[in-house]
Amino acid sequence: MLKKKLDLVLLAGGRGKRISRFTKSTAKPLIKISNIPFIKHLLNYYSQYNFENIIILCGYKGKLIKKLYNKKSINLIPIKCIIEKKALGTAGALSKLKNVCKNDFLLINADSFINFNIKTFLSNKLKFNTIGKLLLIKNTNYFSNKKLSNIKLNSIDHVISFNGDLMNAGVYFFKKRILKIIKKKNYSLEDDLLPELIHKRKVEGQFTKNFFIDIGTYINLKKAKNSLHKITKKPAAFLDRDGVINHDTGYVHKLKNFKLKKNVIKAIKYLNNKGINIFIVTNQAGIAKGYFSEKSFINFQKQIKKLLLKKNCFINDLRYCPYHPEAKIIRYKKNSKFRKPGNLMIEDLKKNWDIDLSKSFMIGDKVSDMIAAKKSNLYFEYDQNNLLKQVTKIYKKLIFNNY
Repeated sequence: MLKKKLDLVLLAGGRGKRISRFTKSTAKPLIKISNIPFIKHLLNYYSQYNFENIIILCGYKGKLIKKLYNKKSINLIPIKCIIEKKALGTAGALSKLKNVCKNDFLLINADSFINFNIKTFLSNKLKFNTIGKLLLIKNTNYFSNKKLSNIKLNSIDHVISFNGDLMNAGVYFFKKRILKIIKKKNYSLEDDLLPELIHKRKVEGQFTKNFFIDIGTYINLKKAKNSLHKITKKPAAFLDRDGVINHDTGYVHKLKNFKLKKNVIKAIKYLNNKGINIFIVTNQAGIAKGYFSEKSFINFQKQIKKLLLKKNCFINDLRYCPYHPEAKIIRYKKNSKFRKPGNLMIEDLKKNWDIDLSKSFMIGDKVSDMIAAKKSNLYFEYDQNNLLKQVTKIYKKLIFNNY
């Protein structure tokens, strides 16, 4: 869990001139890897944490990104897209955050991916006089001509010079007060602003050896298409909520009534450790029947997410259906294939995530769960009141027997 309120900001404004064959008709972050836009892989990865907001700073072909993600949400985190009217560079673009970003923020480049522990990166409190932190990797000649490609760390992890063998990984943590020094002009974060802050000892660094890929050149884009799936393609556990995660006492919508079932925490940790994505797929007729609002459901689900994160348990995404054919609230009154036994919640997750379906499964407590799973060709089991024992057996069955 992130200990304090943080926003996530994505820099997605570059023209992608070095891969112009692809970016002539689309924005660079929308280039598809494993049939999913590259930026969606980033959103999927980061949204397992409890960021308050996601802000995408768009530039070239920004309307395409805005159409897909503006005013949407992922794993309960709202997304806002901002398009710059004229090119402001990677530093000038941050001026757009001044009236939007209310918290300290994690900033990432939307054309690179690194598999790292966000909690570890953010765990150490910055020194009083520093304003930000860089994630660093070994220089592998990705950008040998860039100013942030020859960084050196001293023993207390301050970035102190430009005569080392480390390079910027495109991930930064900044205190909100950095926005006070951002100018609304066209200049570079990497070539102008950060070198100045490094010389003033205002920036710290942290090294990681983890997987990194950039899609800014034809060679690296090809590498990404050949290798990123090794990180993103995972089996998935589709879990009903009431009756599987928690005891179903009838339209549970308050934390005081939310009681986890046996070994649920251990089961989620087991799945996390095995590299299995966890998706909650839940009918929520209580919204349609007026027992609680959709907004209150979302806020309640955010509380659950934070509760689980405190225990180092990660839920990767959630789908819920507020519709019911006998709804009291008119706008929710309809037959919907998103409502189980319909399977559109499952199918929507399949479209938005790189899923190894042959090793995926669903657990529910109702016939409607079973029917939805079968429609999507998922292995299904009814809840057996000990989730850890059940998922352990299912994992071994799917991995070794490949049902």
